[in-house]
Amino acid sequence: MTAAPSARYDAIVVGGGHNGLVCAAYLARDGLRTLLVERREHVGGAVGTHELMAGVRVPDLAHAVGRLAPTIARDLDLRGHRVRLVQPDARMLALSPDARPLTLWGDPDRTAQGLADLSAADAARYREFDTQTRALSGLLGRLMAMTPPDPSRPGIADALTGLRLGVRYRGLGAVHGRALLRVLPMPIADHLEDWFTSPELRAALAWRGVRYSSLGPRDAGTSQSFLADSARTGSGAAGDAVFVRGGPGALAEGLASAARGFGCTIWTSAEARSIAIRDDRASGVVLSDGREIHAGTIVSGLDPKRTLLELVDPAMLGPLLGWQVGNLRQKGSVSKVDLALADLPAFTGMDGAADGSRTRGRILVLPSVGALDRAADSVKAGRLAEHPLLEATIPSLIDASLVQPGAQARHVMSILVQGTPYHRRDGKSWDTEREALGDAVVAELEAVAPGIGRLIVGRRVVTPLDLERGYGLTEGHPLHGEPALDQWFARRPMLGFARYRLPVEGLYLCGSGAHPGGGVTGWPGRNAAREIIADRRRRP
Repeated sequence: MTAAPSARYDAIVVGGGHNGLVCAAYLARDGLRTLLVERREHVGGAVGTHELMAGVRVPDLAHAVGRLAPTIARDLDLRGHRVRLVQPDARMLALSPDARPLTLWGDPDRTAQGLADLSAADAARYREFDTQTRALSGLLGRLMAMTPPDPSRPGIADALTGLRLGVRYRGLGAVHGRALLRVLPMPIADHLEDWFTSPELRAALAWRGVRYSSLGPRDAGTSQSFLADSARTGSGAAGDAVFVRGGPGALAEGLASAARGFGCTIWTSAEARSIAIRDDRASGVVLSDGREIHAGTIVSGLDPKRTLLELVDPAMLGPLLGWQVGNLRQKGSVSKVDLALADLPAFTGMDGAADGSRTRGRILVLPSVGALDRAADSVKAGRLAEHPLLEATIPSLIDASLVQPGAQARHVMSILVQGTPYHRRDGKSWDTEREALGDAVVAELEAVAPGIGRLIVGRRVVTPLDLERGYGLTEGHPLHGEPALDQWFARRPMLGFARYRLPVEGLYLCGSGAHPGGGVTGWPGRNAAREIIADRRRRP
């Protein structure tokens, strides 16, 4: 990483997460001299692959990448950059100590057949529910790809966008159109109670409405999160479970390769200390080593709080805007536990060990919607949930390259843990409670996979505090902010700043804190690049 102090670029992207990489690639593709700076030794952020022990690799944080927009993959020719995606037939296996395993397949008919023994009525309604989910999430996908309007300064472009959206809304038809207006603001628990009687099925579906957040299934707007999880990919009610061969880090490497192919320069181990401002306009980035790199456009892939409160001079925000930014809700509730296993675990209610068909997708350890409620309540109270919620994958079933021959382990398990508040009010510190959390997760797994503890030969525990320290996620929130209705669409991250332009002229936001939010989609990066290019064409 070398450059003359006078080096100047058209655009500098701060942060090499997947959205920062997407944004940089599109800017470079349009001919802008683009520099991306990343404080860590490698790009990818939460989308990475980590060496757990000798010869054993696991997903860093995100263990699936199914929501990556197909148009972005085509635009950047990710296949030409050796990105190989794999989607197993089984999307989710829901496990509970008190119920039979429930499998959601990509094929809704196959799922309905499996539901017949659980509830004939639910089996009959599942196909209809899947059809509605695909229709509503399809329209939501259009919202994800558009730039939200600014209600304080509406323009002709906003009117045209609204007109196109209205045409697509009419295309839903009367039934789905009415359903969309009713469902979007609903709590996901209420939405599912309209359809199904089985507690197991409702819990499995409700999870995707609250995943990665501190929201509970009775909170308004969680149906929107459920639908957004299926938007653009057409995955329907079962959701997706897409993996990358080589681990999620292979996706980050592919995005970086695409960006470099368009002419983007990428510096790692280069931390941005502040954003330089001259004449009330962003003019460059000051690195931690003191160098200032100049550019007419600065784009942040960091979360809104870190961008505006740590990199921008407070005088540029003023007390009111600084107060608003400080009150953005992004208190994390997610942790991560990785396990290296000597063999595949045997799950209760299934014949033998994991057979590689039903366990190739996401594995959810969740007894009920009530458990989701209680975990959310615990986070709000600042205490660890009595029964943390687990979403696990066994990516080595999909990609054998994660475990090298001769390694001590044969398989790896990647576990998302929810119900772990960043702000603890029990007087305990995450620095001292890290391994206790790992023990609690293993205890939850033992309830559905007896004996799994004896198979563990390696373990890593990542707490919400670790997410902040190691990955730059303020307050440990992987989505850069709660996906609630008051921080959604034209209000993400704040009303008046949802069009990717921040309060300082020439400064933009392209991370998950921008519309349409978090998850491995690439849309915030793509949308921000589109607006930056449009601005430069209007004001070269």
